[in-house]
Amino acid sequence: MTTYLPSKDLVLDACAGTVAASHPLLQAAYELASLHEARHAAPPEELPEIDCTRVRLIQDIDRWTARELPRPFAAATLHTETLGMVIDRLARFSVDARSALVGTDPESRLHHAWKRLAELSLAYADLSQDLTARTRRIPDSITPHPEEPGRLQM
Repeated sequence: MTTYLPSKDLVLDACAGTVAASHPLLQAAYELASLHEARHAAPPEELPEIDCTRVRLIQDIDRWTARELPRPFAAATLHTETLGMVIDRLARFSVDARSALVGTDPESRLHHAWKRLAELSLAYADLSQDLTARTRRIPDSITPHPEEPGRLQM
């Protein structure tokens, strides 16, 4: 069975609260977006706990990626972030863009928030295609987490 990465549209839907397929990365994207939403309303003393949970989810994504994706070719170029980091930023930018719609921000900020989200979602699509084709590799920054083995299992 070939492991696939969800499309940018499915990831964005998950960040907006709709998990249309049972893929562990979509569930993680949904949870990360929920945590970014919680950050907006949380008092400062709750931020470390929220961020700690985000870091665990990012690590879960990275462990899943290392376990499930095919090994890159030896000449594959290095991406600057792990897949977990990219999905976390997609979740944050998605929350920021939706917040800008209901906020009182000037139109220029609204445009910037949606443009930033669109650009990152296209970058995710390119990265996922490259990872699947084995022409791109991601940093090996996975930390073992024995307390929560295999959280993102298929």
